[in-house]
Amino acid sequence: MRFCWKVLAATALLSIPGAALAATCTMQDEMQPQDRSALAAAAARLSQAIVEGDTATVKAALLPSEASEWSGIQAAVEQAGPLTSGGHVQFRDAFLLDASTETAPADTQFFCTNASGSMNITISMRNLPPGRYALLLADALSAPLAGQLGIILAWDKPSSSWLLAGLSVRPGALDGHDGDWYWKRARSLAKADPWSAWYSYDTAAYLLLPVDFLSSPNLEKLRQEQSQIEPSPRSALPLSLPDGDRTWKIDGVNLDTSLHEPDLGVAYESTGVTDPAALRTEATSVMTAFLKAQPGLRANFHGLWAYAVRNGQRTPVMELPMAKIP
Repeated sequence: MRFCWKVLAATALLSIPGAALAATCTMQDEMQPQDRSALAAAAARLSQAIVEGDTATVKAALLPSEASEWSGIQAAVEQAGPLTSGGHVQFRDAFLLDASTETAPADTQFFCTNASGSMNITISMRNLPPGRYALLLADALSAPLAGQLGIILAWDKPSSSWLLAGLSVRPGALDGHDGDWYWKRARSLAKADPWSAWYSYDTAAYLLLPVDFLSSPNLEKLRQEQSQIEPSPRSALPLSLPDGDRTWKIDGVNLDTSLHEPDLGVAYESTGVTDPAALRTEATSVMTAFLKAQPGLRANFHGLWAYAVRNGQRTPVMELPMAKIP
């Protein structure tokens, strides 16, 4: 595995009002050779363990202060296997983040610019303790699901080494298509099918990188295009759907990649049935009514997840491919 210092294609947005500003970011083209070498070595060891599912090695490299977060990191390691299977890891970008002048944990923004000034990235982290950190983004090249890794390292003074402080794993492709493909499709659907376009934009943003705490002009452009869709699903929700002698209420619709497919999750207000068969019948009726209202979604997404909402509790009921929804 080696570092490949290429330009970040796109990022996801997360703003932190009033974030601390006493922090610096060094991008790969301005790092000192010793910093670059140390980060490359630490990230290579970790990524190898991650793709091999070697949780013991990953846990041994965990920053002591992050011990309470191990269950989530372990789950991410387990998810990485199928996402990176059949590929080889290559690093895309690295950012060296210095918040050592802070005096207490704070919401912190790092403003990153490369040497030529052609790329501007903002990294926003919540409740970040003082210290030195690094963010590394990697891709599993040639893997069918194009798995992506977002690795956060922290400098540990007692051991004088870079240790793992966070891990995010995400597919880089769904149904054989990457984020750029979904972005182009969203543009083509914007006027003809606003709902399919909206969630195609969401899919594009999701696939373009493995973390949700960076912003760039490129993704801002994507979100700006999405915001121009009229009517937007966001303005239509909650949605009431007549179905014979009853009306279903849809509280939310979101991209759902639980099965590594481009599905949509539909959260609806349940009547309160608890029998599994009755619950599935109810969910199927909701999905059918939803697709009657938005038929274009059938051709543009793999299937639907149904989530029953009752007394504030949200319960996953089932997933059905579009072809199996009446």
